[in-house]
Amino acid sequence: MNKFNKTLIAVAVGLLSTQTTAAGFQLNSQSTTGLGRAMSGDAVIADNASVLSRNPAAMALFDKTAISLGITYADIDVSVSNAKGSFAGQEVNLGSENDAAEAKVIPNFYYIKPINDKIAFGFAAFSNYGTGTDLGALTNRAPTISGNGVPLPPPVDLLGNTEVVTINFNTSMSYRINDEFSFGFGIDAIYGSGTLTRTSDNPQIGNLVDVDADGWALGGIVGVVYEVNPDNRFGLSYRISPKLTAKGDVNYLYSEYNEIDIPIADIAQFAGFHQLTDKFAVHYTAQWTNWSAFDKIVVNDGANGVDQADLKEYHWKDSWFLSLGATYNLTQDWTLRAGVATDQGVVDQHSSLSIPDSDRTWYTAGVSYDLDPKSSVDIGIAFVRGEDVTVLEDSAILSLVDGYSSEISAETRSNAVYYSVQYNYSF
Repeated sequence: MNKFNKTLIAVAVGLLSTQTTAAGFQLNSQSTTGLGRAMSGDAVIADNASVLSRNPAAMALFDKTAISLGITYADIDVSVSNAKGSFAGQEVNLGSENDAAEAKVIPNFYYIKPINDKIAFGFAAFSNYGTGTDLGALTNRAPTISGNGVPLPPPVDLLGNTEVVTINFNTSMSYRINDEFSFGFGIDAIYGSGTLTRTSDNPQIGNLVDVDADGWALGGIVGVVYEVNPDNRFGLSYRISPKLTAKGDVNYLYSEYNEIDIPIADIAQFAGFHQLTDKFAVHYTAQWTNWSAFDKIVVNDGANGVDQADLKEYHWKDSWFLSLGATYNLTQDWTLRAGVATDQGVVDQHSSLSIPDSDRTWYTAGVSYDLDPKSSVDIGIAFVRGEDVTVLEDSAILSLVDGYSSEISAETRSNAVYYSVQYNYSF
């Protein structure tokens, strides 16, 4: 892998949120301001340049050049407990992993430039997707049959390190049709990288999966804003996400491949904003993600006459993220915000230990301080609480052992606390 790609991977790691505790492996932390209000109204409020991550049409609401630069620290808590199977009718204990994810730092950048009272352009760098869990420690703990200490092979094909991240480099344009309607569109240059390992210390098993690959794809976004009046407006956007083909070191079931295909889900969202008094406003968002497109991960162009193989099947279902928030202008310089959201899990018939998922609830709060008429600082915090979920997954390794049940069960839970800060400037 050349020096250029290694540099890109370093950037990707900075934008990665390990098991982000959003549906599937979707991120919902594109801005500090949005985080403080549970992302409610983010596609239309346009209080700073970070609105570009949600709706390019909202750039029409700006009459000055604006920049936003933010960073979020995601303290992730993913646990996998009471992992077990059965052999000849007896329970086999596989152990627990209470620290399956690492905290990560997620940066972002936004720039909006109005050309005139009709047209505006914008540039942005942020991430919509990222995940990472490491259950490799469980593969090196020899499971035993209760009572007699007979060692058995662990389900190596289900346990290991999983990391996927995408970065959106976005260029957008908006156009104001009249006082009520504006529309916008943008092009996403999406960089994605993935690391996936399923390996065992047992020489008879060795490396089942060893993937370290990266690649580029093109996507896009379209949006519209409708302003009833200066105090009430609505926004709607749709982000088109392509299938990303990554190239690199791709080894699966002792065969070498050149590429790995990772489908990325489309995102649609509707948002509303209502300034009820001079000091108080409410806002809301309904976000739909097309997770049913994330059906399976495929490896391609293999050696030994094998052209394609299904590395992993997911077959998830579409999900909804619904949020409600409020903003209160405490003084001329201080603004307070808060929000709550419900985040629907995506697991349907195929659950996975590598990407544990469940319904989640977000509780968030934030504050902004105006340093001067041109600049401000935002601080936001979010508490995300997931549900306890029982994961059932079949192991191809265990199905080869006479008397060993292929089904593995475990209890999983994903929680998180987000800490975020952002600087905004207009000129």
